[in-house]
Amino acid sequence: MNKHFLVAVVGSALGLISSTGFASAETFARYQCNIIGAVNLEPIGDRDGHQLRTVQFSCLGVDGVVKDAVYTGGSIVEWNGPQGTYLSAGGIVRAPEGLAVTQLTEGKGTMVMKDGKPVGAEASGKAQFKLASGTLAALSGKAFKFETKPTGVGRFSIEYTELEQGSVGMSRQ
Repeated sequence: MNKHFLVAVVGSALGLISSTGFASAETFARYQCNIIGAVNLEPIGDRDGHQLRTVQFSCLGVDGVVKDAVYTGGSIVEWNGPQGTYLSAGGIVRAPEGLAVTQLTEGKGTMVMKDGKPVGAEASGKAQFKLASGTLAALSGKAFKFETKPTGVGRFSIEYTELEQGSVGMSRQ
């Protein structure tokens, strides 16, 4: 096979992969989190397994732009059996000489079971830094994807990957 032909084929394939978004997004923040207090369960009452769950949490930034920052927040999730839809979530990131506020724009979750019992939830969605200042000012207005995974009883991790500007439908108010 001609060397120039091979270079053209490989170059075209790489260009196609990058233009289709096949390459994975880069993580820019990672937290280890603990649930604060009890998870509040509120049956909606229209059918079995339909409930609201509210959670308060506190996290420590372990990697990326939030390393050593403290993130405190909460979420409200509507659960239909093992499937959840985030209705509200977000919090405050406090870093040395910096502050940021996050707000969920969409999210879904799935209950994780072990030995027939729930041990946490995996979730993913989109959020935005609604406000950021000081050492975190560059995050202001940026949209990102998030993913959570349980790491133990009352513990979970959160990972942020950046989205393109304007990819989330909410604007700063």
